[in-house]
Amino acid sequence: MNEQDFEQQWEATLARYEKQFDQPLDLQALLFLIGVNELGHGPRKLSKDQKLDVIHIAVCRLLEPYGFYNYEGLDKDEWPHYARTEKLPQLSAGEQEHLMKEAIINYSRES
Repeated sequence: MNEQDFEQQWEATLARYEKQFDQPLDLQALLFLIGVNELGHGPRKLSKDQKLDVIHIAVCRLLEPYGFYNYEGLDKDEWPHYARTEKLPQLSAGEQEHLMKEAIINYSRES
């Protein structure tokens, strides 16, 4: 896929989420929302550390299809856990952002 097609798909994906949540969103907000969805606990108060954990859940879930993580199951508090199966490649900040956007596009197609 060329860069223009990618950007169009990203903008369409972002617009879909922004419409659903009725507010502008950035990449971090999308990661948080995906993490909350994967957590599946519904609305609840989260500590700052738990919010970071939610974002980590999203990253693991998004990178699982790429072979970087493997879902292991839920812990006693029903939080999902992933094991890293492959070392992440050295990527620039721009390349990391592109990978996450691509993974979010793919995730949104599944849901």
